[in-house]
Amino acid sequence: MYTPMYNRHNEVPLLHTRKGKVEALHYNHVQTALKRFGKQIRFPIPELKHLDLILQKNAWVVVDRALSDFPILAWIDFEIKDRDSLHEPIQCEVLIFHFAASMILRRTLVAMDNLLDEKLLELKDDRHATVTYIK
Repeated sequence: MYTPMYNRHNEVPLLHTRKGKVEALHYNHVQTALKRFGKQIRFPIPELKHLDLILQKNAWVVVDRALSDFPILAWIDFEIKDRDSLHEPIQCEVLIFHFAASMILRRTLVAMDNLLDEKLLELKDDRHATVTYIK
């Protein structure tokens, strides 16, 4: 089933925008998951009622399911051009759509990392791995 890419964060008026950064671990984790699961990943954020996180290559958006997926917070414009290390934080822009968005920013990233860990571990199946020795 085709799910259209979420883009309401480009259409809704902002409360505030600021420069930000995400840890390389988070960014790399998301990019790995997107390569394995598709162009868009969506999941509920544990302990944050009604909130989902939508991950795309160029945007990570927290939306409120109860408000027809109204955006609450988004990370966009990841500065990866000419990136030459995989361990340094990635500069980005943080879009704030809701007055309380700053309160969930860090919790969202931690939950995202934990959920992606679980999903990627489920995908990994070492029982069928084989090692080939070449003489």
